[in-house]
Amino acid sequence: MELPQLTPEYCRLRQGRLVEAMRSEGIGRTIVTRPENVQYITGFRPNRLMFAIAALDADGGCVLVAPNEKPEGAAIDDCAVFAAQALCTLRQDQEINAAKKFLTSCKEIRATGATAIDFAGQGEILNDLLTHRDGRGATDIEPVLLRLRRKKDPDEMAMIRHAIGCTEAMYARAREVIRPGVGELEVFNELQAAAVNAAGEMLTATGNDYQCNSPGGPPRDRRAEAEELYILDLGPCYRGYYADNCRTFAVNREPTGDQVAAWESITAVLEMVEATVKPGISAKRVYEQAKEMLDVWKAGAFFHHLGHGIGLYPHEAPHLNAHWDEVFEEGDVFTAEPGLYGPELRAGIRLEQDYLVTRDGLERLTEFPLEL
Repeated sequence: MELPQLTPEYCRLRQGRLVEAMRSEGIGRTIVTRPENVQYITGFRPNRLMFAIAALDADGGCVLVAPNEKPEGAAIDDCAVFAAQALCTLRQDQEINAAKKFLTSCKEIRATGATAIDFAGQGEILNDLLTHRDGRGATDIEPVLLRLRRKKDPDEMAMIRHAIGCTEAMYARAREVIRPGVGELEVFNELQAAAVNAAGEMLTATGNDYQCNSPGGPPRDRRAEAEELYILDLGPCYRGYYADNCRTFAVNREPTGDQVAAWESITAVLEMVEATVKPGISAKRVYEQAKEMLDVWKAGAFFHHLGHGIGLYPHEAPHLNAHWDEVFEEGDVFTAEPGLYGPELRAGIRLEQDYLVTRDGLERLTEFPLEL
């Protein structure tokens, strides 16, 4: 089976959009060090224990500083290599060595303008070296990159859909193994295997919440009991791209009246999201509307965000949250995860769908069952 990956063609398109933004901001060169930003513009994502730098000039030239060897298939014009290992031992000075290699191998910038760095990564090291060399510091390109990363290209959507396929396999396996007496660690192990088999390779993450009778958390040495609810919030990361969706299971498959009523309130919120969201709609207002609906069931029983964007990071824009005031844009991929919690629910229900914002509304990306 040929697995999806980012394509050089779409990486070059992403570079072009970044170049346009750079020119409008008066930036002559952008340097990125965060793995997700390097991957976004070049298609190359370093091993999680290694480091890389990518630079894009306003004239369109793209250079990569890679660990150990030049990668194949990256959308770059030149590549320099630094030693990330010595006799297979991981070096712990990779960041400074990569930065020095970049400064000694990267050609002088031909375009005029400022230098920009993603300071949320290891940008401080490069900025210090640049300032020491020519007396000029750099500006922060991170806000521009985060804005550009919201609109997903077709190759990115293929990665996200593959990650979502892993969660579908995990939830199908969960329905087979969850029963009174099953251990949380057993469920965790079964779902990890299902995700890796569905992915066709090792994954870098598979989600955070594997506890029964709890709003969430890592698996414990604990066994599920009848009438409890089992919240599974799963987020497989396939080659840097995240899925994130949640399902809740009645351990004995016989939900109580309170649990059914809460489930109906939560699914009504998801229906509202699907009927409401389109480009230009306020994400904050959708959150507020969801909270109003869920507070009818019990005030304060919904106490977290309604959702968030996903992509190269688990939580991206748009934020369905009272602390942000953003609008949905075409190309956004986001989650909606309403929940209700309380002792009468043993201990709560959270249901989460993944969506792509289209020109006229939404495409739901998660088609697997919501039933308890």
